Amino acid sequence: MAYQPSDLEKLDAAIVSGIRSITFADGRKTEYQSLADMRAVRADVKAELAAAASQTSRRTRFIVGRVGRCR
Repeated sequence: MAYQPSDLEKLDAAIVSGIRSITFADGRKTEYQSLADMRAVRADVKAELAAAASQTSRRTRFIVGRVGRCR
């Protein structure tokens, strides 16, 4: 599943405030059993977002110069 940065922010806020129920950006609502579960999911979300950010599109650039005629 694809997480968004707002999901990480919501998870961080819930951990700080002690709330165990979170509604993610895609509408999923999850209730966690413990703080350890929330921290584990937070680590997964953070890793997934970092991996998505590190994927860059690679482009090949061609430099075309002028070709002069020999006389």
